Amino acid sequence: MDQKILSLAAEKTADKLQEFLQTLKEDDLTNLLQNQAVKGKAAGALLRAIFKGSPCSEEAGTLRRRKMYTCCIHLVESGDLQKEVASEIIGLLMLEAHHFPGPFLVELANEFVSAVKEGGLVNGKSLELLPIILTALTTKKGNMACAKGELSGEECKKQLINTLCSGRWDQQYVIQLTSMFKDVPLTAEEVEFVVEKVLRMFSKVNLQEIPPLVYQLLVLSSKGSRKSVLEGIIAFFNELDKQHAAEQSGDELLDLVTVPSGELRHVEGTIILHFVFAIKLDYELGRELLKHLKAGQQGDFSNNLCPFSIALLLSLTRIRRFEEQVFDLLKISIVKSFKDLQLLQGSKFLQNLVLHRPCVSVMILEVVKNSVHSWDHVTQGLVELGFILMDSYGPKKILDGKTVETSLGLSRMPNQHACKLGADILLETFKIHEMIRQEILERVLNRVVTRASSPISHFLDLLSNIVMYAPLVLQSCSSKVTETFDYLSFLPLQTVQGLLKAVQPLLKVSMSMRDSLILVLRKAMFASQLDARKSAVAGFLLLLKNFKVLGSLSSSQCSQSIGVSQVHVDIHSRYNSVANETFCLEIMDSLRRCLGQQADVRLMLYEGFYDVLRRNSQLANSIMQTLLSQLKQFYEPKPDLLPPLKLEACILTQGDHISLEEPLDYLLCCIQHCLAWYKSRVVPLQQGEEEEEEEAFYQDLDDMLESITSRMIKSELEDFELDKSADFSQSTSIGIKNNICAFLVMGICEVLIEYNFSISNFSKNKFEEVLSLFMCYKKLSDILNEKAGKGKTKMANKTNDSFLSMKFVSDLLTALFRDSTQSHEESLSVLRSSNEFMRYAVNVALQKVQQLKERGHVSGPDGQNPEKIFYNLCDITRVLLWRYTSIPTSVEESGKKEKGKSISLLCLEGLQKIFSAVQQFYQPKIQQFLRALDVTDNEDREEDVAVGVTQRAAFQIRQFQRSLLNLLSSQEEDFNSKEAYLLVTVLTSLSKLLEPSSPQFVQMLSWTSKICKENSREDALFCKSLMNLLFSLHVLYKSPVTLLRDLSQDIHGHLGDIDRDVEVEKTNHFAMVNLRTAAPTVCLLVLSQAEKVLEEVDWLITKLKGQVSQETLSEEASSQATASSHPAEKAIIMQLGTLLTFFHELVQTALPSGSCVDTLLKDLCKMYTILTALVRYYLQVCRSSGRIPKNMEKLVKLSGSHLTPLCYSFISYVQNKKSQGLKYTGEKKKEKTAAVATAMARVLRETKPIPNLIFAIEQYEKFLIHLSKKSKVNLMQHIKLSTSRDFKIKGNILDMVLREDGEDENEEDTASEHGGQTKEPAKKKRKAQMKCLS
Repeated sequence: MDQKILSLAAEKTADKLQEFLQTLKEDDLTNLLQNQAVKGKAAGALLRAIFKGSPCSEEAGTLRRRKMYTCCIHLVESGDLQKEVASEIIGLLMLEAHHFPGPFLVELANEFVSAVKEGGLVNGKSLELLPIILTALTTKKGNMACAKGELSGEECKKQLINTLCSGRWDQQYVIQLTSMFKDVPLTAEEVEFVVEKVLRMFSKVNLQEIPPLVYQLLVLSSKGSRKSVLEGIIAFFNELDKQHAAEQSGDELLDLVTVPSGELRHVEGTIILHFVFAIKLDYELGRELLKHLKAGQQGDFSNNLCPFSIALLLSLTRIRRFEEQVFDLLKISIVKSFKDLQLLQGSKFLQNLVLHRPCVSVMILEVVKNSVHSWDHVTQGLVELGFILMDSYGPKKILDGKTVETSLGLSRMPNQHACKLGADILLETFKIHEMIRQEILERVLNRVVTRASSPISHFLDLLSNIVMYAPLVLQSCSSKVTETFDYLSFLPLQTVQGLLKAVQPLLKVSMSMRDSLILVLRKAMFASQLDARKSAVAGFLLLLKNFKVLGSLSSSQCSQSIGVSQVHVDIHSRYNSVANETFCLEIMDSLRRCLGQQADVRLMLYEGFYDVLRRNSQLANSIMQTLLSQLKQFYEPKPDLLPPLKLEACILTQGDHISLEEPLDYLLCCIQHCLAWYKSRVVPLQQGEEEEEEEAFYQDLDDMLESITSRMIKSELEDFELDKSADFSQSTSIGIKNNICAFLVMGICEVLIEYNFSISNFSKNKFEEVLSLFMCYKKLSDILNEKAGKGKTKMANKTNDSFLSMKFVSDLLTALFRDSTQSHEESLSVLRSSNEFMRYAVNVALQKVQQLKERGHVSGPDGQNPEKIFYNLCDITRVLLWRYTSIPTSVEESGKKEKGKSISLLCLEGLQKIFSAVQQFYQPKIQQFLRALDVTDNEDREEDVAVGVTQRAAFQIRQFQRSLLNLLSSQEEDFNSKEAYLLVTVLTSLSKLLEPSSPQFVQMLSWTSKICKENSREDALFCKSLMNLLFSLHVLYKSPVTLLRDLSQDIHGHLGDIDRDVEVEKTNHFAMVNLRTAAPTVCLLVLSQAEKVLEEVDWLITKLKGQVSQETLSEEASSQATASSHPAEKAIIMQLGTLLTFFHELVQTALPSGSCVDTLLKDLCKMYTILTALVRYYLQVCRSSGRIPKNMEKLVKLSGSHLTPLCYSFISYVQNKKSQGLKYTGEKKKEKTAAVATAMARVLRETKPIPNLIFAIEQYEKFLIHLSKKSKVNLMQHIKLSTSRDFKIKGNILDMVLREDGEDENEEDTASEHGGQTKEPAKKKRKAQMKCLS
């Protein structure tokens, strides 16, 4: 039969074929086709023949076709056919589908829809036919019978899609169904329908099937609904990530099916890949993604950023046109996130209203962690982002070798955090991705080398962390590091030191790298630039420190640890240490040559030798011999020659130019420290070994120092030619030389003081020698200060760093103030008898702490070692604290009236500096620091450890509170303003350590408030610091608006009203506010606080606006929105209401002109701007819900009655005041035209905020009118609209003025001449001048 059909089909006409087919039963035909297809014979040819004999023009033909279609679809679905046969059949069905009349197409489509809904599909192959059927349907004209009556083809298609999407989809066909839709012409509404259905299916599909589904969805999105697709995919993965994180954190309540972490990340990685390809094909999708995430930034409550969306953004950077936009968006998001965090941390008011969201930085680091699962498209973006953050937000300028933060104040913190985030991203990426390590290292090194003029400490820190992490891995990149060494001699010294310190672990691993460094350093040693030679010394010293010679003492006090990963490289064999010895001695030879170079180079050497000795004790002999031979050049060996040192030899004279050649004081200092270390560490271990020659040098040095001491004491200043009659001016060569000598002698005295004290063992004679040395130092110091005071240049300001080491300062202070041992009593009384000496000791301690605050380290041995500095700080603080609390300033000062600060006051100043330095540099160790201050003897009790920072800080706070109360209880004339200021500063520092939720904090706040309320002092500095403390505590407890209102009433009471006839009732909330302090001190302070409150309110309004704009406009959503944002709205209105009463008081106050008036005008302008922002927010709300709350109406009423009218009268008051001032200036200095011109310019400058304020008021009123219309509430009934300011320039008056100006240039004061004119034109005249100026 099949042969017959095929042969008939081969004929030209199809008539016979039609006749033959009509004679067959339908079942025969279907069976025939089935058999042929299953056998894989020419089923396609047979089907073609059947179609040829069943034209759609005849009903029978159409029905036969219809039957064939159904049969074929079942066949294909059955899965019995070979792949090729099935494809051929489907292809034929597709080709013939458009011949069908509409109703049959509808039937066919319905069959498919019901098959999908009922799960009748077996392999889904036949679904390829459905898009062709739906497309054919849209082309059919005329109405067709459908489920819902007669509909056009287009409407039928829509109906079918609707039915299909509302039914159940078997999860195995979701992908095929989604793919199918991309071939159907869809309207925007239909696309939205399909997308929603597919997104709903995400949660039902296996995780592994999601990437292909997403791919199909992205392809489909080119038809529309891109936003929904993006939102849906991002939301789904965000949820998945959250669930995953909850499971990982061991939350037992979640009994979800756990997805292995790796699998989830691989799926996300694949999807990111699909996204990149999809966006390359359809840029609109990329734009939509950016738009979607930017919109999320507006309202932070529903922020769209999550680890997955950040990963998507970073993958977008691979596409050139989006790169810049993405990085800008991420930069803004990161800094905004840090700023928001900072704002939240500093305000209890905001903490109560806003839920804390996870920071963007945490999400980005999460992305870095996840990127290990082959997220290749994201890695490059991460590296770029890291460098962009470090470049944009790193430290900025350098002045005098110090890094200066250009953006001071609050913005500094977010910038620092952003820079640190950049470094963290790079370090973590470096750890995870091997492929990219070389690139990161190269780019860091390039920045180190090329950015010599800007600070690069952040890059050096990163480099150090990278090297510490994997020195062995970096061996492969050694060529890049070696290449960097070539630039060493051209880099600033600081950079060289940082760079060598960072790469130092690599030098231990790679011999070739070490050798190339030594070559570079040797060349640099003889370079013509001084900096290059200093760099060479720094490099050699670092090598000596880190390459230990066999037998060196283990140094527990290493200042730079080396990562564990390189330790096993270090201990290769004995050879290593032997080789090190040769190597170190070679370097020592090189360094000896430096002793013939400039003072700066020698000085570096002397400062570095002690550290080398401590780390590499086997080099002691070599170092000590070098120092001894150097000292002998300047030492007078004859025991009776005075002075004992050849100071002349230390000074180099080249014509008129005089400079220091040998820093003898540093040399002696180095010898003294090395000797002390050698005696304490090396000598005890030798115990009678045959070390004769070694003993000799150490004995020699001791004898020399003894001899120098005794002869220095005998020497008079005349012996040094430095008596009072000497010339110390900086302009003559003799004066310069004398200055250098004086500083040398003072330095030598300090070194000898430390030497003699340390070997004294509390002998009275030694202490007398110490005091005599100090007297010599003191005499010189006094002469220098006196001469500098007379001279024009104030040299005394530039004090040289003291030579006393920090350890010694701490020992000395402990001995002077705390040592009560009986046997030491007599000898210590020698030192204690000199008040000058004790003051000097405390002063040096202050200097050391100041150095730490400015540089992050101190001068002298161990000055770079944070651990040692910390322990010395603890000791010094303990002594100063005891001295201050046990001998108050009042007691000390009543006894002796000396010039200069008393010791107690110096101790307090030291404490203030130490507390701020510890918080700056030792934040993690504060607990330990406070524990060290407890003067109780049984320090290491068990329960002692459990006491928290808050309790310990509160204990210290109580001591200082007592001191302040004692001070305040004294008479006004005995009140020590400086001490009070320092006490408040100390209390401010300590109060930062209190936990804001603790009772101690509340206690501190109420105590401060009480002090402000009950004490009146006319000292502006004290008042300002105390009020600042009050506010800083208050904002962490609750909003300070009521406090501001009370203070504004006090200020109004003291300064009086702008209307002189009005008697102001004096309120006395705070005694601290009095006539002296009310303006400008307190006034400016409260205005700056009000500004902060306004900023917080502004921030909240922006958040609410974003929330409203993101809410969908459906009724339920908007009602939820108004409900959820209710507390925030209420809080905003309350804050603004109280601030309104605050401004109401100040605007009526007769403030002195100047900064107070200017600031008030600016803040009023801000107040109206924020009121306008609130009105605009309610305009947005009205669009969705159509109503505004009652308290908003009250706020508007209050602004209309209590603020706006008074603002205008205040403006008049300010202008009158200015014109009076101007008149006065003019009358006083008629002949001085310039003075009047300056006064005019000042007036113009000071009245600049006035037009801004008037504009802000008018904007507020304009939007109020809009809101009244929108909300159907008359908000304008309480507001008197401001008068029209339609100014006209009166030409005749202007001509007159200009003519007079021309006639007599000296006569500027035309206003006084036109006495007969009305006031109005005079004002107009000023307007005209403003016009001319502008």
